[in-house]
Amino acid sequence: MIETASAQDFKDRGTLLNWNGSDAVGGPSSLDEPLIGDRPDFTESSTTVGLGVKQVEMGYTYTFDNDGISQAISHSYPEMLWRVGVYAEWLELRIAYNFGDVLERSQRTETTNSSAGGEDLYLGFKIALTPQDGVLPETALVLQTTLPTGDDVFSAGSANPGFNYIYSWALDNDWSLAGQTQWNRAIDDQTSRPYSEFSQSLAIGKSFSDKFGGYYEWFCFIPDGADSAPVEHYMDGGFTYLIHNNLQLDFRVGFGLNEKSDDYFAGTGLIFRY
Repeated sequence: MIETASAQDFKDRGTLLNWNGSDAVGGPSSLDEPLIGDRPDFTESSTTVGLGVKQVEMGYTYTFDNDGISQAISHSYPEMLWRVGVYAEWLELRIAYNFGDVLERSQRTETTNSSAGGEDLYLGFKIALTPQDGVLPETALVLQTTLPTGDDVFSAGSANPGFNYIYSWALDNDWSLAGQTQWNRAIDDQTSRPYSEFSQSLAIGKSFSDKFGGYYEWFCFIPDGADSAPVEHYMDGGFTYLIHNNLQLDFRVGFGLNEKSDDYFAGTGLIFRY
């Protein structure tokens, strides 16, 4: 089958759309340029990896919480996210898997409970929508869902679809600004009833050198119609170190801003592109 030039141009475009009246050009970084990752911050990148490119992102997070009644320590790994550029430069397939290990100790009864197992599989598609043009941001949309494949202790027991709208601006002097607005169907842990979970984030990033970067951000989870799930607010920050264009290491640490949030968390990880 011979493709028409217009069909090939459609696949080669860095973004699916453009701002009205704009001739700005965007798109993923090439293998000869530094990679752009979705980790370690909560706010994801507004670019795809590029057609035919594969990018593996993984890490580990330690979380501690003490609400005065019980104390919980959790370990999260490998936080695996596999990103694959499919069909066009502006489209990527996303597959994620994680394993949780939680230890809870009651301060009233001094009893300890532990649980460990796989979490639900995540599937999604990221669409690079528009390039940045002045104050108009670079944007992307992720269509996503979880599937009830995890162990009983961590599985929601149903598919939970959602979407994530991401927007970012490259600023002067190696600064950047980004945010995302997300909605997902979720299941209440205590009553097993579904509800809508909204999340919002805002992050500022800084490139200190060609290899060293950092960020600081705020993010929150806001349940709507939940029976017991609370509102949670967090601040976190971290650093990235680019070993070479296709390999990056990261570290992050954060803390809760309200009583219902986890007290603090810290983690590390890496990204490999090929």
